[in-house]
Amino acid sequence: MQYNPGWNNSSVNLLHVRAVGPSDTLHYIWSSIGAPTVLLVATESRSSTLGINWTQLLSPAPAGAIWIDPPSSVVYSTAVVFTKVFEYSEAKTLEELFYPTYDLSDFSWDSINHTLNHTALTAEFTGIPATDPSGSFSNGSLAFQVTAYEASGRDRPLPSLLHTANSSKVEFVLAGVALRGNSSRFVLEVATVEEIGVVQKLRSARSIDDEYTPTIFEMLSLVAESQNDSSMLSFLQWKATAYGSQTPRREDSIQCQSHGLQAANWTLPVSSIVHAYFGEGVGSTYTISAINISFGGEDGKVYWEKHYLSWSALLGFGQPPKDTFSPLVISIMAVALGTPMVILLVGSSMVLFAQRKRYSEYEPIN
Repeated sequence: MQYNPGWNNSSVNLLHVRAVGPSDTLHYIWSSIGAPTVLLVATESRSSTLGINWTQLLSPAPAGAIWIDPPSSVVYSTAVVFTKVFEYSEAKTLEELFYPTYDLSDFSWDSINHTLNHTALTAEFTGIPATDPSGSFSNGSLAFQVTAYEASGRDRPLPSLLHTANSSKVEFVLAGVALRGNSSRFVLEVATVEEIGVVQKLRSARSIDDEYTPTIFEMLSLVAESQNDSSMLSFLQWKATAYGSQTPRREDSIQCQSHGLQAANWTLPVSSIVHAYFGEGVGSTYTISAINISFGGEDGKVYWEKHYLSWSALLGFGQPPKDTFSPLVISIMAVALGTPMVILLVGSSMVLFAQRKRYSEYEPIN
């Protein structure tokens, strides 16, 4: 993990996570310049490196300020941008009342230098609006907590996402932010940038309940597929839940819904690292898609009570991890299905044995 490589000023945040494999390198570049963004770049070289022209990156025209050496080693690149947070509530007429949008490109972000943990491979981007007329953030903040992984495994805290060494986690956190309406709900807008020929698809997978995330039956994945061979190139994966506590429990669950993946008809902030890497082709050579993820149940009371919201997602290269039945669930199923079968077999055997014994008491008739 490298913080602001080649730059000694901590007034901006750029975190480079580099994972070297047997014959390739995966690059994750996180930044709060412009808007919270992560670039994902896969190369077929073990020695590929990140290049940054900081003067150009922080200028009004950052195109070309970020690159990978050697350029010919890049086999795939994409970006995920967290653009806006909406707050809305339902009026008495059942119409939705939206409050002024929180544009994350207009936030002021703390230095992540003091939250960077090279041992745990974690960091936290924390910010507040540059201007806050409503005072909603006077005692609150918005954060993106990122985690890299060295091996496959499963997170202990809910929602206990299954991860691989090729993936990273991002956790969106609202803490202490005052609501602007009774029972307001929040919506996070997420945008993706892909090359022409790559299609974004939203997939939903339902499974039986198990001990990892009780009562949560749905896993969603935003996957990037190649139109040529339908291979999966990258993913953003999450469970259909958020939580209202720093130490989440089952009762802290907040309903999470995804709304309409569609082509975006707007442009990303010019100062973002997306333009620094992809150049001026964003929107023409590269396509932008967006999806809204909302948090809150029918009454929206969980955040109102605790003023805390966390939502976790996994992102990475290739296919998203797939959950399988855990040993505990397999054992329960074996007992649940096996016990009646054993009882049936034993009962049938006893009945047959009893009938045979009863008939054997009579002498054969000549």
